[in-house]
Amino acid sequence: MDSKTQKLASLIRKLSYHEGDFVLSSGQKSSLYIDLKATTLHPDGAALIAEVACDLILEKEMQLDGVGGLTLGADPLATALSLEARKRGLFWPAFIVRKEPKGHGTARYIEGSENLKAGARVLVLEDVVTTGASSLRAIERLRDSGFSPVAALTVVDREQQGRISIESSGVKFLKLLTISEVRAAET
Repeated sequence: MDSKTQKLASLIRKLSYHEGDFVLSSGQKSSLYIDLKATTLHPDGAALIAEVACDLILEKEMQLDGVGGLTLGADPLATALSLEARKRGLFWPAFIVRKEPKGHGTARYIEGSENLKAGARVLVLEDVVTTGASSLRAIERLRDSGFSPVAALTVVDREQQGRISIESSGVKFLKLLTISEVRAAET
């Protein structure tokens, strides 16, 4: 793990890691909970996530036309990564996948789609992956809207079924950290 990723693990451990009795969005019970919004909405956290994610995407030589995911967890990630890419001379517009279609006006699921061309290669973002259900929902909505999800990237992989579920949908899976790495991080 490089120094930026170690710093990110420590920041997540400090701001977002909790032990106790929790029910996850998947309905599963867990003694560990990562409330990543405390990190993704922190200026240092958002910047660091975007740097580490951009480094990984470039290392993998992925060709992208946009970044985003299911609201709400992906929203700050998409904006931060889009801005980091722009600093590096790349154009990856952010988009948001709604859980329900807009109730008025365009009635669409994808916000920011006017910044993407038909068939755009997009990266699906998620803050924490357990089962992968949020990423899969975003992937389905994006495909239905004529876009091409090429990969899903999560900040923290809970090391459960998520990776397998996402990969079985034909999309690559990328992670910045595992829950084990966050748990082991020094604060």
